Amino acid sequence: MANHTITLFINGTEEHLQVASHLTLLQTLREKLGLTGTKNGCEAGECGACTVLVDGEPVNSCLVLAVELDGREITTIEGLEENGQLTPLQKAFKELNAVQCGYCTPGMLMAATALLRRNPHPSEQDIQHALVGNLCRCTGYQRIIDAVLQASREGGAQ
Repeated sequence: MANHTITLFINGTEEHLQVASHLTLLQTLREKLGLTGTKNGCEAGECGACTVLVDGEPVNSCLVLAVELDGREITTIEGLEENGQLTPLQKAFKELNAVQCGYCTPGMLMAATALLRRNPHPSEQDIQHALVGNLCRCTGYQRIIDAVLQASREGGAQ
């Protein structure tokens, strides 16, 4: 397999990597960089557990090859907090118990972060639409939607 040298800007840090042409972004994040907050769910783009932001837009990292993202900006769940402080969205998830098992939470937070950055005051329908690609088996979604609404009132994604 051919290896390629790529540069990714991950959570504000420039990373130069040697990656095989078949390696997904998900595999690169977890196996090469140790960023295990991005979860490996279905590996088919159906569950959203692996959602990260690529140039600010939500992407299923299991569906994109790392070599395709050379020079791009990637934000993972580890890159959301700043100076050890949770974002208003992360705080709202915690306060409203929008997590149960927690497996879907990183992907939900990433998709909701992208929404709040482009629409700081979404409606409940906007939130439902933004999260349509993220599955949760535990919460029933209402707490997640409520957390996004609360965060929108308290400063959004920041």
